[in-house]
Amino acid sequence: MGSGVEVAMGFLDRSAIVAPPGWSRWLVPPAALAVHLSIGQAYAWSNLKTGLGTGQGNLGFSGSATALPFQLAIVMLGLSAAFAGTTVERRGPRWAMLVSTIFFSGGFLVSALGMALSQYWLVVVGYGFFGGIGLGIGYISPVSTLMKWFADRPGMATGIAIMGFGGGALIAAPIETSLVATFGKTYSGFSMTFLVMGIGYAVFMSMGWLLVRVPADDWRPPAPPSSSAAPAGSGRAVSAATAIKLPQFWFLWVVLCFNVTAGIGLLERANPIYQDFFATTGTTTQIAAAAAAFVAILSLANMLGRFVWSSASDVIGRKNIYRMYLGVGALLYLVILTLGEGNKVVFLLAALLILSFYGAGFATIPAYLKDLFGTYQVGAIHGRLLTAWSAAGVLGPLVVNAIVDAQGDQPGPAKYTVSFIIMIGLLAIGFVANELIRPVDPKHDVTEGDETAAAREEAAR
Repeated sequence: MGSGVEVAMGFLDRSAIVAPPGWSRWLVPPAALAVHLSIGQAYAWSNLKTGLGTGQGNLGFSGSATALPFQLAIVMLGLSAAFAGTTVERRGPRWAMLVSTIFFSGGFLVSALGMALSQYWLVVVGYGFFGGIGLGIGYISPVSTLMKWFADRPGMATGIAIMGFGGGALIAAPIETSLVATFGKTYSGFSMTFLVMGIGYAVFMSMGWLLVRVPADDWRPPAPPSSSAAPAGSGRAVSAATAIKLPQFWFLWVVLCFNVTAGIGLLERANPIYQDFFATTGTTTQIAAAAAAFVAILSLANMLGRFVWSSASDVIGRKNIYRMYLGVGALLYLVILTLGEGNKVVFLLAALLILSFYGAGFATIPAYLKDLFGTYQVGAIHGRLLTAWSAAGVLGPLVVNAIVDAQGDQPGPAKYTVSFIIMIGLLAIGFVANELIRPVDPKHDVTEGDETAAAREEAAR
C-alpha cells in the first residue's frame, strides 16, 4: 500500500515532469488550454440556470436559488487561488491540474447525485463549493510554468491560456443546451446532464495534467528580440509572503480590481443596457434579438482581448498596456455617455473595446507580476492577487444594478449616467495606481540561504 502511494506521489512530483532535451515548449499552452477551456464552463452556468428556474417547463427554483451555485463557485475560486497558491507553486503543475480535475469534475458528479436524489443543496455544494475549488486551483495551475517556458513572451503565453477561460463558455453553452434538450428539464434529466459533463471534463482536463512539463533548471528560452520596452524582472525572485507586504502588489490589486469592475459592470447588465440605449430603433422582438447578439459579441471580445492585448504587452510593455486599458477605457465610457444613445456603431465599438480590455486585464496581470517579482513564486502571488477579482465581482454589479434600481422608472440611457461616471472615476484611480508602480528593490529578492531554509522547512512537514 505504502509503495503504491509513493509511486503515485512520485508521478505527480515536479521532478517527474522535467522536460527532456529537445521537448517543444509549444506543448505547454495546449496543456494549459485543456484545463482553462474546461473550467471556463463557469461563464455558461446561465444556460443551466435557465432550465432550473421558474419559466414554463422548468424545475421552478427561484432566481436566487439558481444563482447560488455560481456565486459560491466564484467565491471559492478566489479563496482557493489565494490560499492554495503557495502549495500549487511547490507541488508543480501536474499535481495542481490533477487536483483541479478531481474537484471540478467531482463537483458535477456531486451535483448529479443531488439531482438524482432531488436534493438541490447538493448542487450548491457540488458545483459551488467543490467545483469552485477546482476553478481556483485550475486557473492558477499553469501560470508559473508558462512564465518559465516563455520568459521571452510571457504576455502571449498567459494570454493563450487565459483566453481559454474566457472562451470556455463558447464550447460549453451548445453542449449544455444539447444535453438539457436530450435528457429533459427534470431532476433525472439534470442528473444525467451533470453526470455526462463531469465525465467529459474529467477526460478532457486529463490531457492537461498528463501532457504538462516543466523546464530543466539550466534550460533557457531563445534570446528575445531587442526592444526598448523589454520587460523587467529577469532573474528576480521575490516570495509571495514578501510580495503582499510591498506597495507594488497593492497598487496592482487596485489596477486589477477597478479594471475588472469597469468591465464586469457592463457585461453583467449588457442585455438591458443595449435595450435601454436603443429602445426606439425597432420592435420589441427585434431589439431583444439584437441585445442577445450584443451579449454574444461582447463575450467574443472578452475572449480575443485576452490574447491580442496581452501579446501586445510583450512589445510595448506592461505599464503602457495598462495605461491603455484604464485611460482609454475611461474615455470610452465617456464616449458611450455622450455619443452612444441612438448611435449603434459608436456604442458597439466602445463597448467591444471596454470588454476586450476587461479580458486582457486578466491575461496581462501574470506577466506584470513576473516583471515585478520574477518567476520564483509568481503563481502564488497571482493567486493572492485574484482576491481583487472577487471584490470586483461584487463591486461592478453593485455599482450598476443598485444605482440603476434606485433610479426607479427613469427611461432610456439616463438611468446609467451616475453608474458610468463612477466607472470613469474608478478607472482614473486605477490609472493613477498604475503610474505609482515602481520596480521592486532587489533587497526583497530571496537569497540562496532563504531557499535552503524554506526547503528544510518543507522537508520537516
